[in-house]
Amino acid sequence: MSRPNEPTMPDPLAYYLTWPTYGTWLPGDERGWVKRGRGLQPPDSVRKLEAEARMTEDACRLDEEQRAVVEKTIVEHCQLRGWELYAKNCRSNHVHVVVAANIKPEAVRSQLKAWCTRKLKELERQRRGIPTRSASEGRTPRDDDVRENWWAERGSRRYINDADGLDAVIQYVRDGQDDPHNRY
Repeated sequence: MSRPNEPTMPDPLAYYLTWPTYGTWLPGDERGWVKRGRGLQPPDSVRKLEAEARMTEDACRLDEEQRAVVEKTIVEHCQLRGWELYAKNCRSNHVHVVVAANIKPEAVRSQLKAWCTRKLKELERQRRGIPTRSASEGRTPRDDDVRENWWAERGSRRYINDADGLDAVIQYVRDGQDDPHNRY
């Protein structure tokens, strides 16, 4: 909806994107959780149990090698697309990215998640000795040995509109992850 009496907002300097790994932050979570369009919600143990029952795989926790693959993939994809990557931090159960791009933040997040999934699956095939396959070969029975769900369905996105905000979020992503008092 346009607002004719208000000036248009300038394009953001960057996006701050975060997404959790599959099953590590479910609706009803005791830390609180975000309901789309309704914001932060209080813990709800029944809702969490229902969400757990719908899971098709165990929760995904990334090890050091997987985290390195995710970070490398983010760097490479941003370079390929010509996006400016300010910061990235892959943790065992979530990813943070601060990036300037010429497309919507949801599309950036979607592309990064898709490419990271592809590279993580390649790593898992390599670890299990499953030969890589071309797209024309289709699925093989041994593909079932490789995790299908790596990420939660969505994630969060924030627009960074000024230099101070950009500096603060970059510092948080790079250095603030282990400080429980530092929340961006």
